[in-house]
Amino acid sequence: MLIAENLRKVYRVKEKKGWFRQQWTEVEAVADLSFRMVPGKIIGLLGINGAGKTTTIKMCSTLLTPTSGTITVDGYDAVKDDRFVKAKVNMIAGGERMLYWRLTGRENLQYFGSLYGLQGHELRNRIDSLLLQVGLYEAANTPVERYSKGMKQRLQIARGLINDPRYLFLDEPTLGLDAPIARQLRKHVSELASQHGKAILLTSHYIHEVEELCDEVYIIDKGRLVAHDTPEHLIKSLHLDTALQVVIPSLSDSLDYDLRQLAQDYDGSREIAETDEQTWEVTLRGKTDMTTPLLSLLAAHQSPVLHLSTQQPSLEDVILHMADRRGA
Repeated sequence: MLIAENLRKVYRVKEKKGWFRQQWTEVEAVADLSFRMVPGKIIGLLGINGAGKTTTIKMCSTLLTPTSGTITVDGYDAVKDDRFVKAKVNMIAGGERMLYWRLTGRENLQYFGSLYGLQGHELRNRIDSLLLQVGLYEAANTPVERYSKGMKQRLQIARGLINDPRYLFLDEPTLGLDAPIARQLRKHVSELASQHGKAILLTSHYIHEVEELCDEVYIIDKGRLVAHDTPEHLIKSLHLDTALQVVIPSLSDSLDYDLRQLAQDYDGSREIAETDEQTWEVTLRGKTDMTTPLLSLLAAHQSPVLHLSTQQPSLEDVILHMADRRGA
């Protein structure tokens, strides 16, 4: 198990004061953050830009030293026993970083594998297995500069698994990828946890993939933990409004009045807009499902329903709500 307790990271930043004076100031990127990673589980670390997600990942992967607090990995201290911890962790970043483009896929894995002390038959077998696992065996001897974005990201996953880490940190792993490739990578990440027992920490701006993959979510703001639970419980805990949207061909004054009254009866709100197709789009928002009374009301007015949809609150709504609340 990876246990992070009361993590804090402070950077010293030089600022100009006038033409000839400079002053050092301290910026707190992470403040009193605690969480756990358990093998076989995926946790999400979410927050708006500047929340401290990447700094946290770099501390856990031994790339940065915490200003204070502790990180233990299977009982080893990440600062005092960093040599042992490095063998148990790895990091995969989104985009096209952390690869050498002029080397082939196989040469990249040989290089990174050698950094972990792998060599000979063990390294060759590990490379062949990973190339097959990510579907790059046929392109193993092709320079990475000729790889597509999807191929580069799959090679990044192979690179991140070269030391067979027990704990894997994914920082925006599907950044810039086409939808089909991103879907394949999400499937692969899920299998790494469920079938291979990896403990995975995921950061992503694509909230739907966090909802799809993560067992638990930690939401941070300005380096501080503001919420921790399963995605489902976080959404339910804030009692956010559900949006019920219906499209109808016409809107009489009496129907307009009854729709307004329906929203008031359920302590909700009503929005009406005319569309380009000369139809009317009615949106009812509230914490109670108004589908049945709405359909009954439209039937009483003999109004056909052209389209009906419900938009449930999402994890993105939770993050935005918390950011607004803390900024208020």
